[in-house]
Amino acid sequence: MKYLVLIYGNPASRAAWAGMTDEQKAEGLRAYQRFHEELEGERIVSERLAAPELTKQVHVRTDGVSTTDGPFAEIKEQLAGFYLLECDSEDRALEIAARIPEAPFATIEVRPVMGLTGDVDFEL
Repeated sequence: MKYLVLIYGNPASRAAWAGMTDEQKAEGLRAYQRFHEELEGERIVSERLAAPELTKQVHVRTDGVSTTDGPFAEIKEQLAGFYLLECDSEDRALEIAARIPEAPFATIEVRPVMGLTGDVDFEL
């Protein structure tokens, strides 16, 4: 089963990163590299996202297409990165999510990936 793991940054996580020295930031990135190596065979892809201020939103309406600059929501948490995992179980996906180096400072969401084939289930 595939799981999308979303990492949401917040004021505490952004402040923690901003307050680190260059060496501490480098060590944080090395921790992610070690984490990625441990996930060999389960991690399909993971990426860190640019700042919300660099986001563009696309609106397609009957009168055409328009774009606007971000950020778009007045919320404290913003999507900061993601993992797409292939795991044997939800418990394993949750275990991996809890080990993300940024987890102590962020909100981590784990969501099953449904795909575009097979049964369609729109239940909430």
